[in-house]
Amino acid sequence: MRVTFYTLGCKVNQNETGALAQLFEENGYTVVANEESADVYIVNSCTVTNFGDQKSRKWLRRAKRENPGAVTVLTGCYPQAFPEEAARIAEADVVTGSGNRRAILADVQKVLDGEAERVVDIRPHEKGERFEELPMDKFAEHTRAFVKVEDGCNRRCAYCVIPRARGPVRSRDEASILDELRRLADAGYKEVVLTAISLPSYGTDSGTSLAELIEKAAAVPGIERIRLGSLDPDMLHDEDIHRMAAVKKLCPQFHLSLQSGCDKTLRAMRRPYTTAQYAEIADKLREAFGAENVSFTTDVIVGFPGETEEDFEASMAFVTGMRFLKVHVFPYSRREGTAAYDFPDQLPEHDKEARSRRMTAAVEEVRAAEVRAVQGRTASVLLETPLSATMFTGYTRQYLPVLVNAPGCKTGDIVEVTLGEWDGKRCRAAIV
Repeated sequence: MRVTFYTLGCKVNQNETGALAQLFEENGYTVVANEESADVYIVNSCTVTNFGDQKSRKWLRRAKRENPGAVTVLTGCYPQAFPEEAARIAEADVVTGSGNRRAILADVQKVLDGEAERVVDIRPHEKGERFEELPMDKFAEHTRAFVKVEDGCNRRCAYCVIPRARGPVRSRDEASILDELRRLADAGYKEVVLTAISLPSYGTDSGTSLAELIEKAAAVPGIERIRLGSLDPDMLHDEDIHRMAAVKKLCPQFHLSLQSGCDKTLRAMRRPYTTAQYAEIADKLREAFGAENVSFTTDVIVGFPGETEEDFEASMAFVTGMRFLKVHVFPYSRREGTAAYDFPDQLPEHDKEARSRRMTAAVEEVRAAEVRAVQGRTASVLLETPLSATMFTGYTRQYLPVLVNAPGCKTGDIVEVTLGEWDGKRCRAAIV
């Protein structure tokens, strides 16, 4: 039997798809690329935006049209957040949510064996439920591994449907995480990325903390670099920052969630911080890790209900002033089931798109200037691309893409480079 996966959304979704692929392989399936024919087609959905839902439906329709005898599966956040809508998608033979992922294998088998014509198996999240273990020992990228450590979110931001899709905070057992890290190190992975739906919430339900997990992860022999997923700035306390800064294996590149650079909009979004508090946390991280070592990336939503032109200009001024290395800019997507869905003063789509283009152009200018500013600096690079002549593509600790002329080095090596000129897309570098 052949199975293929189509994944939308965040690193957590990608991690879970990898775990599901491993589960199917362990039970006799062959995982194939999307362009190959398969017996089972699985879309792991994202429902952050309406566009994500549309892409899931479109992919399912195409899979069923081109492979009418195959079993098609819709899983993930979309059916979990909107179960009745997802259950009506006729092109999906199996519909499951974001919980009890292991059941997908049995549900698919029921349809393949003729025991059921169709299976809808969406189980609601419940208070007190435990983190679902999905072992993951290999990755498409052979140099870094993504380790899921938490699921769920307890916040109720006005624009966000994720708490509905993912349920309450559930931390993974520390012993399970460390055991996976040891297996990954034994398999040759030198860098791990700790991923979660609400990473700073790790341990809040189990009596530990993210800082403690980072310290213990760094003590695993063979793990040389640790990266973090997205962080809510207000959940980073002084003690956490000092403890993290003492971990030399922690790469000081932080994705600090912002969403808007306007205080009025942040209040409307129900984000629990101001721009001043956000900037203060960033300054504390720079002080703890060294300003030259730290870089920041973030997400920004434009066109939120009620956002005036003045609000947008204030947001853009703050965002460009923070000198982010990269900003993911999104036009606001109206999501049923969120508080903001019913907010007055919804903006027209063309206004949101125009603001998105303006913000993107502004932050790209900042990005180019920030990358040019590091010319001549020495950085540590993990080679991530298979050998092609003597040219490698890698990333510095600050996620700056580089081209490295490194004859004799191989994928997975950590090398020292001197960053060179900016060519508009990447910063070239020469081996030290």
